[in-house]
Amino acid sequence: MTQPFTVIVPARLASTRLPNKPLADIHGLPMVVRVAQRAALSNATQVVVAADSLEIVKACEAHGIKVLLTKADHPSGSDRLAEASALLGLSSQDMVVNVQGDEPLIDPELINQVAALLQNRSTASMSTAAHAIHDVAEFTNPNVVKVVLDQAQIALYFSRAPIPWWRDGFDTGINTLPTPAPLRHIGIYAYRVGFLQSFPKLTPAPIETGEALEQLRALWHGYKIAVHVTDSAPGPGVDTPEDLARVRAIFKA
Repeated sequence: MTQPFTVIVPARLASTRLPNKPLADIHGLPMVVRVAQRAALSNATQVVVAADSLEIVKACEAHGIKVLLTKADHPSGSDRLAEASALLGLSSQDMVVNVQGDEPLIDPELINQVAALLQNRSTASMSTAAHAIHDVAEFTNPNVVKVVLDQAQIALYFSRAPIPWWRDGFDTGINTLPTPAPLRHIGIYAYRVGFLQSFPKLTPAPIETGEALEQLRALWHGYKIAVHVTDSAPGPGVDTPEDLARVRAIFKA
């Protein structure tokens, strides 16, 4: 039986590519509410939105979503999660799953799988997910984060570059994929609260700064990240107005 866990959805009003993103209407409900409702279909004991503004708090409360007002100036999502876990009074051994606030089509079973993986991997401090890439354009896209695993499905490295690379890859140009298929990282994380509280205090890593990938801080400091490899790609997230239109069409259908 999976250890009880809490889902925390960090929601930040400021967004460079899509202003007021958490409040964007998706078929009659704010996006952050849609995300929380999907997460509530998982085995989580509670789903809590960690908001940075009263506008998000009011939107959640209007639809019966549990919400906490956190500091507006957190430098990262993990800082917001750490504050939320403290406000909730969670113990160091409790588990938290971070579901991104722009994933209104998140699969509830994926949330369960990431939580169960962390529970079963006592040597890992975090867990996350990935799926196989079958499209060259996706492999070469720097906005698509790739991950390479060891034999125990522990992350070796995350990168925006196309990895793993093969020796003769440059000879023919990037028009094919390596074998086995590379893996696309899915931005969902489970943490034990004790690690979550200490993570923001770790020195940012040079590789983290260069890649703009916060999870590399954990690897750089020697912590392990277990990765669940799922057979199916997640539903589209929302980063741009085009993404929002795509997701609205799916809900309308």
